[in-house]
Amino acid sequence: MHPRWPYHSLDLAGLKAGGWRPQPFREFVLKVHQRCNLACTYCYVYESPDRSWRERPRLMSDEVWRAAGERIGEHAARHGLAGVRVVLHGGEPLLAGPARLRRQVTAMRATTGCELRVSMQTNGVGLDERALAELAAADIRVGVSVDGTAQDHDRHRVLRDGRGSHAAVTGALRLLASEPFRHLYGGLLCTVDPASDPVRTYRALLSHEPPAIDLLLPHANWASPPSGDVAAWLIAVFDEWYAAPSRPTRIRLFEDVMNLLLGGSSGSEQVGLSPVAIAVVESDGDIEQVDALKSAYAGACATGRNVRTDAFDTVLTHPGVAARQIGVAALADGCLTCPVHRVCGGGHYAHRYRPGDGFRNPTVYCADMSRLIGHVRERLRADLTR
Repeated sequence: MHPRWPYHSLDLAGLKAGGWRPQPFREFVLKVHQRCNLACTYCYVYESPDRSWRERPRLMSDEVWRAAGERIGEHAARHGLAGVRVVLHGGEPLLAGPARLRRQVTAMRATTGCELRVSMQTNGVGLDERALAELAAADIRVGVSVDGTAQDHDRHRVLRDGRGSHAAVTGALRLLASEPFRHLYGGLLCTVDPASDPVRTYRALLSHEPPAIDLLLPHANWASPPSGDVAAWLIAVFDEWYAAPSRPTRIRLFEDVMNLLLGGSSGSEQVGLSPVAIAVVESDGDIEQVDALKSAYAGACATGRNVRTDAFDTVLTHPGVAARQIGVAALADGCLTCPVHRVCGGGHYAHRYRPGDGFRNPTVYCADMSRLIGHVRERLRADLTR
């Protein structure tokens, strides 16, 4: 057990005796290519304390693909899951080759015995018409990372030679938003930058006509705290989004906060107490936890299991996985007295890390999340009491 993970304090036997049961994995992230053609300044893989990517193969082999598919099918059958999500990730997944991905996804669908809803998260630089045709043939939905205006995007998301990537991504998004590829368009992922103008960023994202936007807080923690007024940035975007007469573009963070305030649940890792049911398969077959944990320290994601030899069920009771499924029981004592702890949920797990104290802490974005949640609550209350 890693000394910086205070998981020994989790009484899993007691939790099971009280009726808790591990939730099966319903989403599998496959690291199909371990390298990237961008050098993003905030990257939580290549700019993090964890350098395990250097020892892993660049490309996920056919053997690992087959093993992953078999293990996914085995897991789905064992838990009676009619379908699961598979996310192609990296690095940059398109570096694996769109034709190769089409072949491997087609083969996986033929062998798992359950429905696979397959998507990809890409930086968009290699997303041309030929690539989209291959992805369409395999019914692979596409999410693209883009950070708003050209100026803001190119400040962080740069090519290896230092040039910005916004022009290439914009061209890719025009293709993706057009026929015959529009049905593949999953949405946009934007990393929040408090130094940018929030409304200009939001309007720049809307110009790409996305069906959905995910706003990702930079992966900070108590050892590497964030800078800038994140709450003010999010509140400005929320007000612009919420005031629109119609909302053709969903923003998951805001929808989840509203759902939770109204007594519902969340589908996001950033808020709420819903069990996290995601497993990552690295290019060498290692089964890991969500890779945002790489931003904490080297080895934070490791489980010691590999799809070539181990079932996914062997990871369900790993203390790190369990801690993200037991809800309130994993929160810091200080969180339990907070009036919005069931909405905030302690924040993203990676953002709770403090050296020498592990993850049983409030999120480093605690003050920001409290302000955002309070603001959304007041907007909802005003509308519901008119």
